[in-house]
Amino acid sequence: MANQITFITGGARSGKSAFAEKLAGERAGKRAYLATAQALDAEMVERIEHHRRRRGDAWDTFEEPLAVAELVRKLSGRYQVLLLDCLTLWLSNVMARTGSDREIGSQVDDLTAALRGFGGSVLVVSNEVGLGIVPDNALARRFRDLAGFANQKVAQTSDDAYFLAAGMPMKIK
Repeated sequence: MANQITFITGGARSGKSAFAEKLAGERAGKRAYLATAQALDAEMVERIEHHRRRRGDAWDTFEEPLAVAELVRKLSGRYQVLLLDCLTLWLSNVMARTGSDREIGSQVDDLTAALRGFGGSVLVVSNEVGLGIVPDNALARRFRDLAGFANQKVAQTSDDAYFLAAGMPMKIK
């Protein structure tokens, strides 16, 4: 299959991951799930386990909080379907370790290039964080701005894009 990128965004608990898994399940080939979440507390451990149970054993799961572009390149040719969940968690992991917006922008560009070069079907899940009030602190505003930048980059390179609200997908591209 030729490279196809699908971008899926929406708010927290909007049904993004389940929708992405449904779309991926409709595509032929060996599936890889690239998870960027880190189990840093009991609540995240439960969220990660919930996602694992829902996916079942039809997936090979790879957990990588930082070196996502490198892993996408390694998985290319070995898998026909790749689901990256999620871009904004990856971004927060990168922000915790990198001070420069320029370096983060470079990493977003590198990830976008890796997605374009995958050679199969790629689905990218990301949170839309720019629909609420303006955050009251500089770090939260910076995250919102960088997430918006990353979402735009991936959405622009995607073949199709969906926005989810209340579990309802709307095709936006």
